[in-house]
Amino acid sequence: MSLDKATVARIATLARIEVPEAHQERLAGELSKILDWIEQLGEVNTDGVEPLRAVMPIKAHWREDVVTDGNRPDDILRNAPKSHDGYFVVPKVVE
Repeated sequence: MSLDKATVARIATLARIEVPEAHQERLAGELSKILDWIEQLGEVNTDGVEPLRAVMPIKAHWREDVVTDGNRPDDILRNAPKSHDGYFVVPKVVE
C-alpha cells in the first residue's frame, strides 16, 4: 500500500500531531513500508494456532465480589462540603 503526502497530512490532522511538510514525503515512505509489512503478516498460515492470552501462564487470585460501604462512612463524608444523616447534600439541578 502506498501513501502520499496528502494522506500523511490527513492522518496527522486526525491524530492531532504536527508533521512539517518537509517531513511528510519521508514519513509517507516509512508508513507505506509498515503497511506493506502488515499485509505480509496476513499471508501467514495461522490455522491451528491458538490465540495468545498471556505471555506467561499466571493464575489470577480472585476474591469474592462483596458489596460494602467501605466501613468508613465518617471518613468519606468528612470530605463533603455538606452532609445530612450519612448522605451527601448536593444542590438541586432540576430547572
